[in-house]
Amino acid sequence: MTEEKTGNPVNASYTHAQALDILAASRPAHIKAAAEKVLDTLGEVDVVVNRTGLAMLPLIDTVRSTAFHLGEVLVSEAYIRVPDRAVEGYGAVVGRDLEHAMGMAVIDAAIAANHQAALILELLNAERRHQEEEDRQLLQKVEATRVQMETF
Repeated sequence: MTEEKTGNPVNASYTHAQALDILAASRPAHIKAAAEKVLDTLGEVDVVVNRTGLAMLPLIDTVRSTAFHLGEVLVSEAYIRVPDRAVEGYGAVVGRDLEHAMGMAVIDAAIAANHQAALILELLNAERRHQEEEDRQLLQKVEATRVQMETF
């Protein structure tokens, strides 16, 4: 696969935050497979951080619109540099899956380098559709539990 020389279809379709949100919630096997394909042609990768740890889980109180910390959650985090392309990549996922976090960091670096953009855009689109379908199915299950109350 050849690299795109003009523009970046990933950046044109998704903001950096949107791409990372999709990658973090993606199926780990799909992230790992895409990262393996990207790694074959990305160049040398320096691993800066590859660890698990606890992070505070922030939430918003919808009544007062104030932020608070619900508690701690286990996260896996990876941070890499690709010196040949002068880019960095970051990945963080909930749980103890360092390979998922590393795959996410590799894909993030590839996005920054505009490397294999078509492959990454295809992955992001497929995972976004999968996540939307899972959300739709969950909402259907929740809706099925709704009770209609008659008021006097």
